[in-house]
Amino acid sequence: MARYRAIAADLAAKIRAGEYAPGEALPPQRELSASYGVTLMTLRQALRELSDEALIVQQPGRGTFVAPTPASYQLGSLRSFTEDLRDQGYVVRTEVVSQAVRRLPTRVAARLQARTTDSGLRLERVREFGGRRAIHQVSWVAPPHGERLRDIDFTENSLYSALSESDVVVDRAAETIRPDSLDDKLARLLDEPVNTPVLVSERTTSTPDGTIVVIDRATILGSMMHISTERAADRLSLRWGAGS
Repeated sequence: MARYRAIAADLAAKIRAGEYAPGEALPPQRELSASYGVTLMTLRQALRELSDEALIVQQPGRGTFVAPTPASYQLGSLRSFTEDLRDQGYVVRTEVVSQAVRRLPTRVAARLQARTTDSGLRLERVREFGGRRAIHQVSWVAPPHGERLRDIDFTENSLYSALSESDVVVDRAAETIRPDSLDDKLARLLDEPVNTPVLVSERTTSTPDGTIVVIDRATILGSMMHISTERAADRLSLRWGAGS
């Protein structure tokens, strides 16, 4: 057996045995190459094998991480990505890229049944879990609610919790999901190559009287998330799963 394949097999066995936990960083490449007594080139061949098997994910400038195991995110709920993933044991970090009250773009104003002269809160966030930036999300909050949320710290607070604390009642959401690929801007934000496969979720959240209060667009790395369904005679449940 080629030396790099033997190393890949050994590391794969350690990952499957739990010696390296999902989302945990592997030792630095120089440390690994020294421990196996091989060159960096040989070690990197082994890591490519593990990457092809979806056992690890490599982040340029950050390191190599064990791929996350599947976890569920309830599409049918009105909870955030972060709340559901944290409940399943994932460490999720939210970075707020921008947060400002702005004039509504024409297409957003039309969907919110607002005027183009009205202003709403535009909230842009990146979510990281499993050692990778995995989700980019842009949310528009309808007037007058957006103005009330302009100073909330969304690195720690969810948008739905903030709405609830502002006495905005939401009870339903409509969501569509389609495949796409990363453009230049999102590739930079998610630390991935241009044209990386992604899932795009577009969601509108409404109050009991049907008034749309939030429009969301989330771009999700296809390698980090999947969708599963559970069907019964009287219902259909859709779930996000983290991992391949």
